[in-house]
Amino acid sequence: MGGSNDWTGDPSGDRPAPETSTRRVRDLSQRDFEIEFLGGVLERDPYFAEAIRVHAGNLAAKGLYSQALRLDNRLVRLLPEDCIAWYNLACSYSMLGMLDPAFSSLQRAFELGYRCQERLRRDPDLGPLRDDPRFLRLIRRFEFIL
Repeated sequence: MGGSNDWTGDPSGDRPAPETSTRRVRDLSQRDFEIEFLGGVLERDPYFAEAIRVHAGNLAAKGLYSQALRLDNRLVRLLPEDCIAWYNLACSYSMLGMLDPAFSSLQRAFELGYRCQERLRRDPDLGPLRDDPRFLRLIRRFEFIL
């Protein structure tokens, strides 16, 4: 057993060097790792709704709003009654300065039951909407107290 290929806990230099891809994975941030990983998952299964939701959130967190928007649009097509999917779509539109579709998406989220007032109050993604008079009208229409 004691040959140079004995891998049972021997830390000597007889082991092959780790693959470059393994080293690269260690150097990635958690978010970057998830973006890369979920991108691969979605290449194999483009209709995996939870992977789409997480992937879009990670892309948005990295400031990749156009890519997040494409995924958010896909998600509302897959889950047309999901208020959170519509809310996230509104956020993506908002961050891209596309206020009309952002308001339409936010209204749809409310119609489907989105009611997280704290998130509405603090979400920086909705910042571009807050200065528009339509935001306050929409909030009042759905009886939110901000």
